[in-house]
Amino acid sequence: MLADILITILLIASTFYLTVVLLRFLLQLARADFYNPICQFVVKATNPLLRPLRRFIPGWGGIDGAALVLAVIIQALTFFLILITLNQGIPAINPITLLVWSVLNVLGLIVKIYFWSVIAVVVVSWIAPGSHHPAIQLVAQITEPVMRPVRNLMPSMGGLDLSPIIVFLILNVISVIINHMKIAAGLGAIGLGL
Repeated sequence: MLADILITILLIASTFYLTVVLLRFLLQLARADFYNPICQFVVKATNPLLRPLRRFIPGWGGIDGAALVLAVIIQALTFFLILITLNQGIPAINPITLLVWSVLNVLGLIVKIYFWSVIAVVVVSWIAPGSHHPAIQLVAQITEPVMRPVRNLMPSMGGLDLSPIIVFLILNVISVIINHMKIAAGLGAIGLGL
């Protein structure tokens, strides 16, 4: 019972911080407004760990490599601590397997962030179109890099934007692929439901 409680606390805490780190990555990818108060929180929460990494890991054409590496490190450390808790000692796990698990889980979380962000944008467009709330603006900015290419390919539907449906389909296909890759990598075997 104590192991389950520790694992639950570890998963909640690590997933929260991992999401904040990935938001930092996605905000930079989308070239979001960093004067937004939510962006300021994300920057302040991630800077202590990102600053040292940036000395060794540069960005590449708008992609924050340090944030991605930090996300994979956090996920690998989380898996390692979970395995220690489950095995009641240092587990004998291949570091490459741990790295593969971490990368797949980080990719899965990125897809989930995009999925829920697109849902939020669609719902807000129905409930409060034209809202200027900082959270709504931020979510719209995050989704723009995945929505714009689909919008550009779709013909005009007279003011009706069907691109979220296509994006949902694409995100679900990617999610299924990632889940099958997780199973193939043995991630489902540890029974964490990740």
